[in-house]
Amino acid sequence: MTRLAARTTVLLTAVALVGTGAALLAGCSATPGGTDARADAGTGTSATAHATAGALGTGFSDPTPPPAPEATIHPEPGSWSGVHAPDGYDVVLLSDAGDADDAPTRTLLDAVTSWAADEDVTVTRVSATDADDRIAAVTRAVDERSDLVISVGNRMVDPLAAVSPSALHQQFLVVGAEIAEPTSNVTAADWTGGGFRGEGLGPSSHYDPSTFTEDRADRALRAGLAAVLHDLRGIVVWVR
Repeated sequence: MTRLAARTTVLLTAVALVGTGAALLAGCSATPGGTDARADAGTGTSATAHATAGALGTGFSDPTPPPAPEATIHPEPGSWSGVHAPDGYDVVLLSDAGDADDAPTRTLLDAVTSWAADEDVTVTRVSATDADDRIAAVTRAVDERSDLVISVGNRMVDPLAAVSPSALHQQFLVVGAEIAEPTSNVTAADWTGGGFRGEGLGPSSHYDPSTFTEDRADRALRAGLAAVLHDLRGIVVWVR
């Protein structure tokens, strides 16, 4: 099967599963900053949340001009340390149950859990039960109407790529992997040794499971969140 045919099949499946919900999501009006007009109701990042998130440090990104969509930025280490989740922030942690024995994914799951405890963030777990449930799991994650959906594990990359264009009101953060053609609501946090971009596509760097350390996962998560909270979305945040 060609890459185009495979992508078309996935997208058609997503449309069939999302159904009328996708139509409602597509009808939501978005602001120029990329967030939905209903952000204050719990979808996306509200103006209040943005204002209380803290400031980016020098060297996080070049503000003149800001990064273009799908660009990659290379923040200076620690330039995100002043940014924290706002009060009342809630996330969905999206993964595949089949990754329970995958060491890199377990490291990412633990990193999100630890970060959430440190930042007093509410986490709702959504897991795909099997391959046939992955697209539906992304839809369930969107239905939670959280501030952010954090996706971990290579198995969720293709399903997320299929569903996210129909849920532009929802912000996503992919940690340890990327989406090849992200929409403005999908940000990735990655590093050399990560970089899976979907079935049939080569990674953006040589994949090395040993690079999925506790420290690197934490840095990527926090750097990615800092980008999302400061409207640097639809890009790749590359950490050292």
